[in-house]
Amino acid sequence: MAEALVFHSAYDPPEPWKAALEAELPGLEFRLSHEIGDPADVRYALIWKPPAGFLSFFPNLQLVVNLGAGVDALLSRHDIPDIPVTRICDPDMSRMMASFVLFAVLRHARDIPVFERAQRERHWTFLAPRCAEDIRVGILGLGELGTAAAAELVRHGFRVQGWSRTQKDLPGIHCASGMDALPDFLATSEILVVMLPLTDQTRHLLDAERLAMLPKGAKFINVARGPIVDEGALIEALRSGHIAQATLDVFEVEPLPPDSPLWSMDTVLITPHLASIAIPRSAAAQVADNIRRVRAGEPVLNRVDPVRGY
Repeated sequence: MAEALVFHSAYDPPEPWKAALEAELPGLEFRLSHEIGDPADVRYALIWKPPAGFLSFFPNLQLVVNLGAGVDALLSRHDIPDIPVTRICDPDMSRMMASFVLFAVLRHARDIPVFERAQRERHWTFLAPRCAEDIRVGILGLGELGTAAAAELVRHGFRVQGWSRTQKDLPGIHCASGMDALPDFLATSEILVVMLPLTDQTRHLLDAERLAMLPKGAKFINVARGPIVDEGALIEALRSGHIAQATLDVFEVEPLPPDSPLWSMDTVLITPHLASIAIPRSAAAQVADNIRRVRAGEPVLNRVDPVRGY
């Protein structure tokens, strides 16, 4: 019987993954979700949001690998057998996310949206730049990606504070934890960067009440998951000016519907969920390592805990 990996993603082209995995594991057959062949051959699944019931087709499945760091969509499924589920933790993903967060923070810190608007209006506008050390940036979520982004902002001189579910101790970053600390964290974040995983506990964590805790004129960046934020409340906060500007890479519904008010807000930059993606040439080694571990009966790395939700 052959040993195969099935690949499914509506966003990631399969060719780079096929080449990278075949280089790591020459004997492994790489099959696309519409060219599966015998489902009994499939031992491993490398997937991003496959159709409902997809995983139930494979009676010999031994490992599911999520094509990315966020696993909320995967854990909400009902077709995952009792086997290891892993996520990709790739240094290239961390660097990509850190660079996007740095770009977004710098854009707001240097008032670039104001100058973009002034250019459209053909109006010469001068705002004196502020020093990075005078600007407090809050990183909401200090997982692998959040920690990498926070460290990059510290390197550029920003005053960085972080909030997480459990207490962290990170160099150059004022760390807070727990729900009791959240109001003060929000109230002192001039630029808030959302980097939490989506779980039952974080869904709509940033509702109207908590968004109102941000200082008036705050800048808002979401590179995590859309449903962490009450999108309607965010729109109202932007309309009122309580949140002055936003960079949004994720949304409650994706793709963002054409009738969303966010499209027409000149205080909002919209990007299509691309702040960080898995890079085959570097991430394939992690996938291959876990396949070797499954073959040897060893524990896999970066295993997802369904109870925690990440």
